[in-house]
Amino acid sequence: MITWKEDFRLGIDEIDKQHKRLFDIANEAYDLLKNEFAIDKYDHIVDIIKELKDYTIYHFDYEEGYMKSIGFKKLLSHKVLHDDFKEKINNIDLDKIDQNQDEYIKDILNFLVDWIEKHILKDDRLYAEKQ
Repeated sequence: MITWKEDFRLGIDEIDKQHKRLFDIANEAYDLLKNEFAIDKYDHIVDIIKELKDYTIYHFDYEEGYMKSIGFKKLLSHKVLHDDFKEKINNIDLDKIDQNQDEYIKDILNFLVDWIEKHILKDDRLYAEKQ
């Protein structure tokens, strides 16, 4: 489980709210992983991946628009990080999910938590400090 801490707060209300939603999606994956009663998790995994794809497109567009509005000089390099994330999510092979569903959820969760923590604490902090 990933918990929102004040360290993640950038002080930009809408972006903080959107980041919290990413935490919620990660926790949905965590809850699914810990659900011992769910035998076939395939549909739930696909739903989480779809939600993650859709939400990150929305969030990244908003965040990049914000960075542009404040004249953030590293917008293009930041956008590359977003594009790399989207590519990784888009390249998820849904056919491999059934090989080991719990391992697949763990991999997605580890990737997501690692990315969220590093990206918000390091990369997003740069434009937040500019405001």
